[in-house]
Amino acid sequence: MAKVIAIANQKGGVGKTTTAINLAASLAVLEYKTLLVDADPQANSTTGNGFDLKNVQISLYDCMVNETPASQVVLETDTPNLHLIPSHLDLVGAEIELINQPNREHVMRKALDSVGATYDFIIIDCSPSLGLITVNALTAADSVVIPVQCEYFALEGLGKLLNTIKIVQTRINAKLKIEGILMTMYDGRLRLSNQVVEEIKNHFGDLVFNTILHRNTRLGEAPSFGMPALLYDAESTGAVNYLNLAKEILQKNNMTKIKNEDKIFETDV
Repeated sequence: MAKVIAIANQKGGVGKTTTAINLAASLAVLEYKTLLVDADPQANSTTGNGFDLKNVQISLYDCMVNETPASQVVLETDTPNLHLIPSHLDLVGAEIELINQPNREHVMRKALDSVGATYDFIIIDCSPSLGLITVNALTAADSVVIPVQCEYFALEGLGKLLNTIKIVQTRINAKLKIEGILMTMYDGRLRLSNQVVEEIKNHFGDLVFNTILHRNTRLGEAPSFGMPALLYDAESTGAVNYLNLAKEILQKNNMTKIKNEDKIFETDV
């Protein structure tokens, strides 16, 4: 069965969707069959992989509300080994439509379990909220990656997310773990960025990924061309950072044999 990783943070603008798109693409490029699930009604992971929402006929909404089999919704992307379950604005209404449904927190898990044997990884791009769809994603996940921006308000709202994760662990999904806290939008020229990284590491220790995501123009440009950074500019700092993140996750899960000199031991700042 696939390892399911949710990318979650209710704070917007922290690089959550960028992480979902590029982590999924990096795992795929490393020859792991990967499914990216766009669980955000804004559907940026869908458009960021080159799909026009006008042409998306069925989406995650149909899996969750109409019980459409996930295998009928999956789309093949331009990245080898990477498939996508697209999102749509309709997903906004899913929380209301599911509110009275028994076991409503388990709907996404049930949908993804049906295709889990097909993939090595399933990456879920969560919406910037802690609503029912995000709870569904955390219930379906084995672990969660938390992107945190290297800025003054980095810890803002993080406590609420960690509390939600703890509630899900206690009441719904005991196997859920924190895969790691990912520092994003790092700018080595700024003293503030270094202070935030130090503060987060002091608070959370080994939970913080060694890989740090640097500010990079290519990461911002790639979605407008409908592709991950690895396809847009494989040599860009952003593409290399996400490839390193994928390797670090593989290392943490003992899923690959990496030469000792290629292992990520120290923060790349």
